[in-house]
Amino acid sequence: MAGRVEGKVAFITGAARGQGRSHAIRLAQEGADIIAIDHCADIDTVDYAMASAADLAETERQVKALGRRIVATQADVRDMQSLKDAVDAGVAELGRLDIVCANAGILSNGPSHELTEETWGQMIDINLNGVWRTCKAAIPHLIKGGRGGSIVLTSSVAGLRSYSGVSHYVSAKHGVVGLMKTLAQELAPHSIRVNTVNPTQVDTEMIQNESMYRLFCPDIENPTRKDFGAASAATILLPIDWVESIDVSNAVLFLASDEARYITGVALPIDGGALTI
Repeated sequence: MAGRVEGKVAFITGAARGQGRSHAIRLAQEGADIIAIDHCADIDTVDYAMASAADLAETERQVKALGRRIVATQADVRDMQSLKDAVDAGVAELGRLDIVCANAGILSNGPSHELTEETWGQMIDINLNGVWRTCKAAIPHLIKGGRGGSIVLTSSVAGLRSYSGVSHYVSAKHGVVGLMKTLAQELAPHSIRVNTVNPTQVDTEMIQNESMYRLFCPDIENPTRKDFGAASAATILLPIDWVESIDVSNAVLFLASDEARYITGVALPIDGGALTI
């Protein structure tokens, strides 16, 4: 049987690990070839380590093991030229572009009035401006292809509600939802659909770190993963601590596939009911 995205090419940012790697593998399992980028360097306003070049190479290895092609490049969503070069090179090698997953993002925390301008600026530049740059680099290829396409932007439940201690993240993710809705209007004449995925906490390095443990467990001196899990579970309706990357990837696959051919302008929560609490 043909895969649900057989013969298509997907461009994925933040593909070296976490949700980005999961998206690459899931789409490859269903027949897509992949253009993958990641910055592969630490960011000084973030308390946890970023993905490495070795992580990106592992994503490349896993996609190739599925019999799919992949063009993997180190590129920064803060740098328009590096993004354009990566997309252009990927399309030149793989022959087309059909799916865009603007997934790259960071997370830091602190009271709004205590955030530095650098911390605020880095967040907006990566989590919002980087999404716009990704779309700007990719959309001309989708339009030129003349086959329509699917753009999936990674927002968050924080793009649909507020959370104390992460105002810069909430602002960026709300902005992603607004960008999605506008792009859906602009690109509909080209049969290009645009949606967001809006997950709750996802079990990746972005949340599994000391800084997040302390944010969720301020009354515990040295909170552990287990402590964080209990606090995280209290924000989700279903009896789970968090969702897994594959849960988000399955939603991305659905939105990228013809099964969602008439779905555009939608913010899709993968949240275990978190928005209902």
